[in-house]
Formats: sequence, C-alpha cells, structure tokens
Amino acid sequence: MLYAFELSGEHDELPVAEVFACLKIEKLDFRLHARVDQCLVVDISGREKDVERALTGPVTERLAMTHHILKVVGITENNPDAVLKLAEAFESRGYIREGESFVVRAKRIKHHVDFPCDSLEQKIGGFIYRKGFRANLTSPDVEFRLILSEKAVLGTLLSSVDRSAYEARTPQNKPFFHPGVLMPRVARVITNLSGIKPGELLLDPFCGTAGILVEAGFVGARVIGIDAQEKLVLGAHMNLEAYELDYLLMEGDACRIPLKDSTIDTVVTDPPYGRSAAILAGSLEELYSGALEEIHRVLKPGGIAVVVSDKAAFEYGEKAGLKVLEIYVQRVHRSLTRIITIFQKDMD
Repeated sequence: MLYAFELSGEHDELPVAEVFACLKIEKLDFRLHARVDQCLVVDISGREKDVERALTGPVTERLAMTHHILKVVGITENNPDAVLKLAEAFESRGYIREGESFVVRAKRIKHHVDFPCDSLEQKIGGFIYRKGFRANLTSPDVEFRLILSEKAVLGTLLSSVDRSAYEARTPQNKPFFHPGVLMPRVARVITNLSGIKPGELLLDPFCGTAGILVEAGFVGARVIGIDAQEKLVLGAHMNLEAYELDYLLMEGDACRIPLKDSTIDTVVTDPPYGRSAAILAGSLEELYSGALEEIHRVLKPGGIAVVVSDKAAFEYGEKAGLKVLEIYVQRVHRSLTRIITIFQKDMD
C-alpha cells in the first residue's frame, strides 16, 4: 500500500531521512516509491490495520519535519486533466465509507503549479459527490488532500503532526534559557536519526540546557546528560523536571565520560562552537578528538552517534574508529552552517 508524507520543506534531505528512520524504528517493511518536492511516497508492506496503527500512532508522534501522512489514492502528472481523470476513476472502497462526509484540499508546492487550485478542488469534490458521498467543508469525516508538486499526489489524510507542540517547547518558553541552542524540531530530527527506541539509553555529553534530552525523553528514551558548566547542568535539571522525564545528569568532561565501555545505545550531541565556548580541553580540536574517542568507547557495538558541529567532525570520528554513515549540511544563517554527521560503531 502506498503512503505519502507531506514534508515541511525545511531542508532537502533531513525530512526524508527522518521519515525513513521512523519507519525503521517501527520495523515497517517499506521501499521508496516516489520522491518529489516536499512529498515522499513509500510502499509499505504488511497488514493494512497494523501499518496504519503504526503510522497514525508512534510514527506521527515522533516526526518533526512532516506535516501530514496520507493514504495514497493515486499519483499522476501535475496538470488538471490528469488529476481529474485520476479523481474520476478511483474506487472509493478503502478510502471513504458509506455515510461518511468529505472535503477536498489542494496544496501547491512552490513553483510547480500555474493553474488555480480552487476549481480543481470543486471538480474533484464533484466526482466524489457523484459516487454517493456528501461534502462537509467544516467537519468532514474524510479529508482528501491533493499535493501538487513535480507530480500530483492524491490521498486521504491519515494523520497530522502537531508541530505546534515543538513551538511550545522553544528554548525561550522553557524554565531555563541559554542562547545558541538547537530548536526543538531540529533536536527531535537528529534524535530520530539516531534510531533510538523506547526504553533505550541515549547520551548527550554536551547536554547544555537539555534540548536534545527533552526530545529523546518524549520518544521514550532513558537519557543521560553531561555538561562542563554547573549552571547549565542545573538549568538542564529544571527543563527536564518541567516535562517529568526519566533522566540522569552529571557535571563533567566529555573527554572523560564516567561510564563503562559499551553501555550506551545511542549518542546525540551538539558540541560547542567557536572561540567563546567554555570547554575543559585546550582547543576545540582537542575537544572533538577526545569526545569522539569517548563516544566510541561508551557506545555499544553497532550503536549510532549523531554529532552536530560547525565543522567537519567526521575526521575526528574516523580517527576514533567510528564509521561515517551520512553527512547532512544545514545552513542556519549567513555566519552559521551546521554539519550533522551520523556515525556507527562497528560490531565486535
């Protein structure tokens, strides 16, 4: 069965990688069917009820850079004639039940549409109406969504990501605030990219105000945070307590992590950038080198580490024995570009 993920468009690669990571976490059997601007279509095998229970539950609850998940009716060329032909021919079974009401919403992506959407919504609605279903523009039972990108994707809305929850957790809204931290959506995405599962142990050796730990806690991870600055550890405690999460915090040195070898499932961290960063090492180079050696030591065999930096951290990770799986570049503003590197520790 085909399902579409209506992506946020915040980055070219991260929303796609996040969807794939969340599907893998839920052990769904899937393959890429189509990818167009701000829309990803995947073919997911298995019992439809089980698949949709996972998509509308844990997958939706984890995602940060997706707006909606759709059950796909069909994919066609992005022009009115092709879209209307698809809408006229589709079988309602499996998408809308007898007695249910509907609405049709069209979403145009950037520059891919040069025709009005309103009339298209009305004409598609007309086809569905003539199949015996009634329209309801305010509180429909079923929402048909048409995504107009390089291709046109028509589907029914399964679930929507509550992105407002991330906005409610912006750093300024937390009990303790310190500038220069990751926004919650980015923290959630890199947490998802680590593949952390509920009940597993996640370490952030540069935890700061606990932005990553909070997002990891919300997906069910047990979290450990370390920071060199006492005031940040105290602030992290305030923020984690506010959300009643399961955590352990320590003031300490990321280059001397007080944990046993091979005890951590995943590491997700955002080390300090620039000369103003308060560090125990003599330089940022020493800090990165020492921290990545320690990350390699405490990770379980096969464990994943996601490291955010303003420089290429992969060389330090490779020297420490970590394998680079992926590198993503995110331009924040003119003077800051984040490099997100995903490492894996070899299996013994």
